[in-house]
Amino acid sequence: MNKPTGGNLKKVLCGGAAGLYHMAYREWGDPQNPHVLVCVHGLTRNSLDFDRLAQALSAKYRVIAPDVVGRGESDFLKNPMAYHTGTYAADMITLLAKLGVEKVDWLGTSMGGLIGMLLAGQPNSPINRLILNDVGPTMSLDALKRIAGYVGNPYEFSDQAAARSYAKGIFAPFGLKAEADWEWFFDTTFKLLPSGALRLNYDKDIREPMQHAYIDQDFDEWPLYDAINCPTMLIHGVLSDLVSIETATEMTQRGPRAVLKIVEGVGHAPMFMTEDQIALVRDFLNAV
Repeated sequence: MNKPTGGNLKKVLCGGAAGLYHMAYREWGDPQNPHVLVCVHGLTRNSLDFDRLAQALSAKYRVIAPDVVGRGESDFLKNPMAYHTGTYAADMITLLAKLGVEKVDWLGTSMGGLIGMLLAGQPNSPINRLILNDVGPTMSLDALKRIAGYVGNPYEFSDQAAARSYAKGIFAPFGLKAEADWEWFFDTTFKLLPSGALRLNYDKDIREPMQHAYIDQDFDEWPLYDAINCPTMLIHGVLSDLVSIETATEMTQRGPRAVLKIVEGVGHAPMFMTEDQIALVRDFLNAV
């Protein structure tokens, strides 16, 4: 299997109370195409998660995938407490202004879905259609604690064998089966250091706000979800410990009444590395 192509890497200057910083983003397809799909990754991931999906859809869509600040090729923030959805949502609006587009379709995995929900529920939202990848307005406290526990712990690895062993354990819920898929995944997950060691492809300090939020209180964003009125699809890993089937079902019955698609053999969260998962996105965009 080929390595990720990475699209066309660019950067945009963002800023606010946290200061000025650059957010990297990748682009696939015709930059003049008015049909734009924005794909936003999960908490510890980066834009390359969508490389296969983008390659598959780039003939029809201009696909944009940012590295949310503190991840991938984006800058790290000096104040780690600014790592939150308010910062991220503002950065996305800056990105859309840079792209020169007013309306987009949105695919968000986990954290990327929360950012999408925050934007889609606002007046004058730029989101035409919303795809939520294994995320909802309420999530398991135990799962949030599990995620908070592994962020940046450990962070660096002495060699490839140690890094790969760690990744296969922590990210087993992604449901990758083929060894070629794991090779692809490793290439996007670690950064090679001058010493020859590897580190995870994010700022370990993104964990700081999580020590103060979600850990001792339930996560409830139903009012935000109920404010969404654009066509919405929820992709749910059947083995997910983050979003329950009860929550997924309720999401089909209120707010935007999301279309529910369940992915067998996968937990949190589907990675769009296989044709059947890519087809879920393609079919929804073509049908709505």
